[in-house]
Amino acid sequence: MADTDPLAKALAHRLATGPKSNGRHIIFWHDSAGEHEHRVDDLGTQLAVNVIRVAGDEFAVKHRLLVDERTLPFIVYRTGEIPTGIGNWLLDLELAYGVFRADQASLIGEDLGVSDAIARPVVESHPAFFKTADRRERLKKRLNPDDNITLVLAKMSAVLLKTEQHSLSELTRQLLVDEAVGERSGWNLLVEHGLTAFYWDGIRDTYGYAVANPTLEDFTLWVFRSAHEGFTTDTLGRNIDIDYSRWRDSKTSSDALATLAGNAEEALQMSALLEHRQWSEMLESDTFECIDRKIISDLAAGVASKTVTSREIADAVRRRQSTFWFARYEVLYGAIQSASDLLAEIDALDTSMAGFEAGLQRYTSKWFRIDQLYRHFMNAARSTDYPRALEVLTEQVENFYANKFVDPLATAWQEQVDAVETWTSQGITPQRAFFEHYVKPLVDKNKRVIVIISDALRYEIADDLATQLRRYRGEKSKVGFEATLEPTLGVLPSYTQLGMAALLPHSTLGFTGNKALTEVDDQRTDGTAYRSKILKPHGGIAVQAADVKSLPIKELRALTQQQQFMYVYHNDIDATGDKLGTEREVFKAASRTIDELVRLSKQFASAGVGAILITADHGFLFQDRELDQSGYLSTDPQGDEIHDRDRRRVIGRGLKADAAFRHFTAAQLGLSSDYEVLIPKGTRRLKLQGSGSRFVHGGATLQEIVVPVISVSYTDSGKSTVQLVPVSIQQKSPSITTGILRVDVHQTEPVHEKLQGRELRAGIYLGEQLLSNHVTLKFNSESNDPRERYVPARMALSQDADAHNGKDVELRLEEQIPKTTQWRVVEGGKAVYRLKRSFQTDF
Repeated sequence: MADTDPLAKALAHRLATGPKSNGRHIIFWHDSAGEHEHRVDDLGTQLAVNVIRVAGDEFAVKHRLLVDERTLPFIVYRTGEIPTGIGNWLLDLELAYGVFRADQASLIGEDLGVSDAIARPVVESHPAFFKTADRRERLKKRLNPDDNITLVLAKMSAVLLKTEQHSLSELTRQLLVDEAVGERSGWNLLVEHGLTAFYWDGIRDTYGYAVANPTLEDFTLWVFRSAHEGFTTDTLGRNIDIDYSRWRDSKTSSDALATLAGNAEEALQMSALLEHRQWSEMLESDTFECIDRKIISDLAAGVASKTVTSREIADAVRRRQSTFWFARYEVLYGAIQSASDLLAEIDALDTSMAGFEAGLQRYTSKWFRIDQLYRHFMNAARSTDYPRALEVLTEQVENFYANKFVDPLATAWQEQVDAVETWTSQGITPQRAFFEHYVKPLVDKNKRVIVIISDALRYEIADDLATQLRRYRGEKSKVGFEATLEPTLGVLPSYTQLGMAALLPHSTLGFTGNKALTEVDDQRTDGTAYRSKILKPHGGIAVQAADVKSLPIKELRALTQQQQFMYVYHNDIDATGDKLGTEREVFKAASRTIDELVRLSKQFASAGVGAILITADHGFLFQDRELDQSGYLSTDPQGDEIHDRDRRRVIGRGLKADAAFRHFTAAQLGLSSDYEVLIPKGTRRLKLQGSGSRFVHGGATLQEIVVPVISVSYTDSGKSTVQLVPVSIQQKSPSITTGILRVDVHQTEPVHEKLQGRELRAGIYLGEQLLSNHVTLKFNSESNDPRERYVPARMALSQDADAHNGKDVELRLEEQIPKTTQWRVVEGGKAVYRLKRSFQTDF
């Protein structure tokens, strides 16, 4: 019965939980109107407790309670007007045990476990909230017996908004998330249950937003305007500063804040206001997306006009990379950085070379970097969602790359090609010697070797691949790679069939006479089966990468243990570039290839092979802009027999010498057959119906004939050889005297292959209590200049910090523990400050 009767339930709850003395409970029930007089005796019987009706006999009642029956539980029932103060002779006992009332507010308060002084004003002011039993139960789970009215109202708001926490920050976060998608059901519930005044009072007192008729729309606009103008440094300004940062950084609300920022940007007409601002003035501001767009637009124009230096670009990117919108525009920032570096490199370019060997050496030590920067830029320009932002810069990059680098370098190099009698080098290993020079010595040492041959893996792409391998940090396997890049001199013509054949063990290499097909030692080399047949007598086989990359490690290990070495053929770059419809996607293919070859290397290392070699059959020339007529030869090749011709090669017999071509005999190229070769000079292409002209190979430019070889070794000792860059807090003062702490954190060394970048968060703590917002900081600078490796951090102290003035607090730099939600302080990531805030900071 007590479970269903609210009155009985409330009395039972009081008897079970109320104050007691001598092991017994006493309920003093005030029922002025005598509304329940007819039930009190039955309730006493039901609850197994004695009932005393007070009828002007207070002293007798007190004697009975304190002397005669001092261990028994009682309900002391009083009706009529009850004296107050010292006129109430039972006041001392009522103060000790509390007073029970049976009106709705009191019964609800009893059920919720809060005092009548708290429950009565809340229930009477918000009756609609308490009509629903489910809502009362959800509130009851959140309440504590000592909650004050403010906490009860906050928790009621949390029930309506369905937030786990009841802080003003969390309630506001949920309202902003709803506002971003046009959802007003939560706000409407606050309105319906009379809680909006409570909410706006909290917003006024905590954040300083005080208007006559507050609205969510106006408050949202106020938040973003305040953020853009810089929150005030008083307590209220710091409160909204910290919570605004939390809302933006949280995965649960960052998207909503981005949407609302967009709405505010439009309402405040921010784009027009920024039109005449200098990009350098906005590097610390990130409230609105249009700020990044303005900075990017100005930087791109500045690079194109050469009014912004490469160092200024690097500094701007470094300062922006920890801002809110950076991830959305990271590709564009990277493109501008690459373009700036590329144009600077071309401005300093000197294509002179003392000879054939000097040309090879200068390309492999420095010049290839320009090809690499061009690829980085063009890949970004073609993959960004905002290509128009780079239109002018793209035009400038194309002009400089083609007219001031590729063509001049090809012309200077052509002089060296024309001067050589035989196609060989004294300075770098010929591609034809690949097996003898790289593979056989490892096999002779009984190492199991994997040779990955990636079609058209140009030298500059291989340099990026080697860097990625050296930077790789194993997790479960703890594999760490060492990768050494060396150049080899590719065969001529520089095309797939001949380059692939040159990598096989052989004594003789030549053409079959069937189009461009090749043979070694009189054996065909086209296709995996023929190549595997050639490798088998030496202890190896040939396979396709596609056939092994998905094998479980156990099966892959079994396969590799069946032979001494394995040639693994990978084809993405050439397969993409050689097709007219996809040739402009070749740089994306290069990025995929780097990722795939790192994964393949990891797989083979996990399978326990002894060594990995990565190489290619040839390089390539590429420019994104369509060639005009000057890019093609006006002369057609002539000869007795032309067996094969492509954009950059002609193979035949009795070929006629021509000033537009470099003529080679088979003997000059180290080939065994009697065929001759014509190579278009410089970068010119032969006209060929139906094929692409942007991506070509077969010729003798440095980009085509410098073929990479990466020698990969690895450790599996349980600890990766790759470390994270160290950082150091630059503490300029031992004290914090204002509500804002600004500090620089120094990345003490540049990022390189064995020293990776990292992302940390900074915050101010007292013990484990966070007293500020968290700031995300990125440390990934590759600059050798220490001045370019400082990362600024700005933290606003919360209102909680005011209670700890004069105490020592810690600035901490923390990293997230992989695959967890936990954080830990990094080495060198602590600095102690004394809070010394002057009274003047409150004004």
